[in-house]
Amino acid sequence: MKGYAKMETKANKLVVLGAGWLGHTLCVQAEQAGWSVQGTHRSDEHSDDFQRQFVLTNGELKHQVDLRDAYWVCAIPPRSRHSESNYSETLTAALNLAKQLNSKGFILCSSTGVYDQEPGIYTESSDISCTNERQIKLFDAEEQVLEQDGKVLRLAGLVGPNREPGRFVAGKELNTSSQQVVNMVHQQDVINAIFAVMNNFNAGQNIYNVVNPSHPTKANYYAQKCEEHGGEMPTFTSDDSAERKVLGSAIEALGFSYQHTI
Repeated sequence: MKGYAKMETKANKLVVLGAGWLGHTLCVQAEQAGWSVQGTHRSDEHSDDFQRQFVLTNGELKHQVDLRDAYWVCAIPPRSRHSESNYSETLTAALNLAKQLNSKGFILCSSTGVYDQEPGIYTESSDISCTNERQIKLFDAEEQVLEQDGKVLRLAGLVGPNREPGRFVAGKELNTSSQQVVNMVHQQDVINAIFAVMNNFNAGQNIYNVVNPSHPTKANYYAQKCEEHGGEMPTFTSDDSAERKVLGSAIEALGFSYQHTI
């Protein structure tokens, strides 16, 4: 845990909305650190004692969350933000319930996909054009949370246990330049960043990028990953010079540091 889960108060409570690949691990580590934890999924069948149902169907919320005075983390993955999902409505319902349960603070795991795709250096203060549907969905979700005095973490591409880039891209054609740089972050660094923000909730910025400071080109990065996992190198649609780099250094002001390689 690197100390990030240890907080000043003793009665630490956490609700994780969307206890999937990232959220489930966050729940486990918080519970191991002595927190009271509830992590949501859509089902009413639970394999972990911290699991609770939270599902919005036809505008009706069905839930088992009752943890008062807790921090809330929304870790619903980006794939749930497709047009057919009710992501925005689910987030609204979660924010309302968090308020009813006297939440200490709400953190949204957003994505660096909210930034423009054009080459450039992107920081938390960069303009966002909202020119595509994904940007609009991400930006609107962030605004919902910020309006309720929450915090936003813009996560880079996630790597970690059972999510190895070399396996994912092996043999594929990637619709990008081989010279484009990667913006990635390890699952454990994200979890540590979440604890750092909770530990400093009333200080610092409202929005933080969470991106590993290493930005190799995609050609070099995937060559290394495919070699590690014995996969076939992907191909790229171009070799044009391009650099879209998202900087994740601002959060280090909270005493957080990136410790896990991508």
